[in-house]
Amino acid sequence: MMQVYRTKKDTEPAVTECVETPCDGCWIRLSYPSDAELTTVAERQNLPLEFLKAALDEEERPRIDAEDGKVLVVLDVPMVTEFEGIRTLTALPLGIIIADNLIVTVCNRQTPILDDFVAGKVRHFHTAKKTRFLFQIFYRNASSYLQHLRQIEKSISRIEVELHRSMKNEELFQMMELEKSLIYFSTSLKSNEGVLERILRTKPLKMYDDDAEFLEDVIIENKQAMEMSQIYLHILNGMTQAFATIVSNNLNVVMKFLASITIIIAIPTMIASFYGMNVADIPISQSPLAFETIFLFSVMVSVILGLFMWRKQLF
Repeated sequence: MMQVYRTKKDTEPAVTECVETPCDGCWIRLSYPSDAELTTVAERQNLPLEFLKAALDEEERPRIDAEDGKVLVVLDVPMVTEFEGIRTLTALPLGIIIADNLIVTVCNRQTPILDDFVAGKVRHFHTAKKTRFLFQIFYRNASSYLQHLRQIEKSISRIEVELHRSMKNEELFQMMELEKSLIYFSTSLKSNEGVLERILRTKPLKMYDDDAEFLEDVIIENKQAMEMSQIYLHILNGMTQAFATIVSNNLNVVMKFLASITIIIAIPTMIASFYGMNVADIPISQSPLAFETIFLFSVMVSVILGLFMWRKQLF
């Protein structure tokens, strides 16, 4: 799907409108585009077709490239995916191509980050200010990561409370999904940081002083998100290890209890076996109260043994 946007001039706050055909200073947004749309944009805007297709590969890593005055920037944006009823936070590549007279964004899905620009939620946004627009995308992207990380923090706290009450496989599966999401986030944020550092170092785009200062703010925001993802990942790893230790300890307690019960029950069984052989005259076996005597004796031995094991904390 292809959409073309342009910010109206001399309007405060700026209003972004959808136009029918591309023009100077516009923004072409390609969401899950077809091959025909990619070819049309590449031919009419004189853009390398490989630049437009770069972000459609889900395995594409964040990078920056330049060819004939066109600059390609690929960054990872957070996405919510669902498979067999399980929601997972992952990252997908978003391609941004900056040409002389316009900017193009390409992604396999409809990204909420770009929806904020269309909805007018981003201050000082103008489609004609291409470098500023690029840095604003990076900033909104880092803020989106922080927002998802806060949701992960709440999920970790909820699972921790549930672990105090019960330990089911469901909580363990949730922890595995959160850990997977945090690994995706940490890797993507680190890759995005490399792209930002390269832009700051090589300056492949025309930047004003305000743009350079804003880029530094973007780098700081991205580093904060990366540090938070690392912290939550360490917390989750600690919880997983503690969960495994608690499960193992509970299993040991159950096994110790069952072993103690087995030993106590074995005493009456052994005594009854001796008196059930009928191979010789065993004391008390001919008494009229033989059953009652043997039964009470077995119970008494079992009780004494149980008290002894209880005092030794073998239960």
